[in-house]
Amino acid sequence: MIRRAHHAQIHTGWFIESLATQTLVLLVIRTTGNPFRSKPSLALLATVIVIVLIGALLPFRPLAPRLGFTPLPAGFFVFLLAATTYLLLVEMAKRPLVRRFFA
Repeated sequence: MIRRAHHAQIHTGWFIESLATQTLVLLVIRTTGNPFRSKPSLALLATVIVIVLIGALLPFRPLAPRLGFTPLPAGFFVFLLAATTYLLLVEMAKRPLVRRFFA
């Protein structure tokens, strides 16, 4: 049975998912090569991790109600992990574009 999400949960989930995927995609597009073989700088990696963590923890902080956020169920974070697999699609789309425009 599908549970209807409250508006604040949708708002919060959309914020976290967007922040996570848009930040993590930097790790894929930062190089024309394979991002799994080319290690990012420590500064970039730390920044990306901190931003994603802040976004994920924000709904559980006292500021959350003022932003319209509400804590999300653990199942959302399972979904978030699955949603970040779209980064593989970004990598697959990037390769032909790199060959076409940078080779």
